This record gives sequence, structure tokens and C-alpha cells, in this order.
Amino acid sequence: MAWARKLPSGRWQGYYRDKTGKVHSVGGEERKTYRNQKDARNAAADQEGKVPRGEWVDPSRQIATVAERSATWLPTKSRLRPSSLARLEGVLRVHVLPRFGDYPLNRVSHADVQQWVMSLPAPTAHKAHDALAQIMRAAIANREITFNPCQDIELTHEESSEQRFLSRDEVALLADSIEPRFRALVLLAAFGGLRFGELAGLRRKRIDVLRGRVTVAETLSDVGGVLSFGPPKTKRSRREVPLPRSIMRELETHLERYVEPEADALVFTGPKGAPLRRAGFRRCWWQPATAAAGLGGLKVHELRHSFVTLWRDAGADILDVSRRAGHSSVAFTLDRYGHLYQDRPDDLAEKLDELLRLRTHKGRNG
Repeated sequence: MAWARKLPSGRWQGYYRDKTGKVHSVGGEERKTYRNQKDARNAAADQEGKVPRGEWVDPSRQIATVAERSATWLPTKSRLRPSSLARLEGVLRVHVLPRFGDYPLNRVSHADVQQWVMSLPAPTAHKAHDALAQIMRAAIANREITFNPCQDIELTHEESSEQRFLSRDEVALLADSIEPRFRALVLLAAFGGLRFGELAGLRRKRIDVLRGRVTVAETLSDVGGVLSFGPPKTKRSRREVPLPRSIMRELETHLERYVEPEADALVFTGPKGAPLRRAGFRRCWWQPATAAAGLGGLKVHELRHSFVTLWRDAGADILDVSRRAGHSSVAFTLDRYGHLYQDRPDDLAEKLDELLRLRTHKGRNG
């Protein structure tokens, strides 16, 4: 049971026991004092009540700094894709540790974090805040702190960059303008929605010509010049993508001309058979092709944006598009592309009216 003791100064000190029976004073080494016995005893009782709930932190325990906890937390993220892990390391190195690295975990305040994120550009603030919040959650799980100062932080809304979409004619023009060995890559990106890493990691055995399907099961990452094959971005990214027959015929022609016969042969490679690197592909083949097609400034990823509009125009709903694209959730698809569906003519009311008229007519005629 918590108790209080009067000090020679006339102020009061609160005391309580942990689960081992060891006595602690409120505030630990700081030995916080109170003006009266009641306040001191209540403060001690509050700390004592946290012990059985697992919320109590030993005040005598040495608290690690953010940098020290980051060094032990980062290895636990080894399951991340190499490119994602590299980005996380960069966020910590450039933004989190220069600001909070020397802070003991329990000295980072909510106000500190709020001020920090407001000083960063919106996209950077979201990534940096998320990294620090994860470190703090790990510290809470390790019973080093009881409160996450990253909770309830106001983040500036991350404005999405203007999206660029190609029409069917523009996709065809780009496919005609690029080096012939990459014609099928353009068409597969635009009509299949594959990411560049998924295209670069695609193997012959993943293409089912008879069924008109491509299975996305592997991706190629380039981190610091080191290439590595791994699973797709998320569980939903592993998917089977149906293709129009005309696009599958283009892909079949590509397989005959440019791909080795082995099942594990990469579908898209450089002229000498080397795996594709994003920077090299963009410099050597993409930029000349987009310039020739009058589409200067177009990004490779914008073929994936175009995929959404092409399938929407073909009648695919938002759920179907989300599955084909391998998005992490339908909510993500709605957030990113929902505006494309708001402008579509909606004849559902007319269709319902027609059904009602038919039912009424049938009822009148017995």
C-alpha cells in the first residue's frame, strides 16, 4: 500500500512497492515532493496501480536514447523489401536521428514532435513521423516508456502530385516509339498494371499464353546498385492478371523473339541479357521514346496510372481495378483514383426504373 513521509523541509514524499516488494519513491532519483500528505500518497498510489497493469516503468532503470533504441529496433525490420528497408534507414539517418538521436526516450515530448513535423515538407513529415512512432512503440513494449509522444500529432495533409494518364492511342504511340524489345513492356504496364520492379522480375514461367494470364510472384529491387529478387510489395501484390487477347499476342511475340526458352528466363532484359535497372532503362530507352512520341516528362509509373483509366473505360469497377493492380486495399484505390469514377455517367437509376417498369407491367398483366 502506498504511503507518504514528511521531509525536514516540510514537504511530503510518496512511496510505493513494485511487484518484487522493492520500495520506490515517486519520481525516482528526482524524488518529487508535494505540499501535503494526501497529494504525495495519491501520486504514490497512482504509480503502484500501474505495476499490476504492466504500465509501470522502473524510475531507476537507465533509459536508452532514441539513437540507441533505433539501433536495436531497425534489425527487427529485416523482413521489409530491400528497397523499403533502405528508404527507412535513409529517413532515420537524415531526419529522425539528427533531431532526436541524443534524446533519452522519456525526454521526447509531444510538443517536440509536433514542432518537428511542422518543419518538414508534408511527404517527408509523414515518413519521418511514422519511423519515430514505431521506435517509440517498441520502447513501450520494452517497458522503457509508458507514453508515445507521436500519438495525436497533427500532420499536414499530403497533397498528391498531379497524375498523368495516357489514352489508348497515346499508349500505342509510345509502344511504337520505344526500342522494339520493350514494346511489350509498355503494353503490359499499361494494360496489366505491373510496377517496374514486377516487370523487371517477371519470368517466362509466369506467363500463361493459353489462359491469357500473367502471374505476379516476384519483383526485382535495385538498392545502392545491388540487384535482388524478392516477393512482391504486399500480399495483395502477388496476383494473377488477365490480359486482353491482343496484348497477350504481343507478349507471345516478345517471348519468341527476345526471351530464352528456360522457364526461369527473365522476360524483359537489356540487349545483352542483363536484368533491367530502372535508371539505365529510363536513360537509354524510356526518355528517347517519350520524347519521340511527344510525351516528354512522362514517368514509367504513369503507365500504371493509365492502366486504371483504361480498365475503368472498359467497364471495370473500383474493386476489380484494385485487385488487378495489386493495391494494398480498396481504400487505397479509392483514395488515389476514386475521382476517376465520380465523373462517370451513372445510369443505375435508369436501369432500376426499367426493372420497376417491367415488374409493374408484369403485375398488371397477371
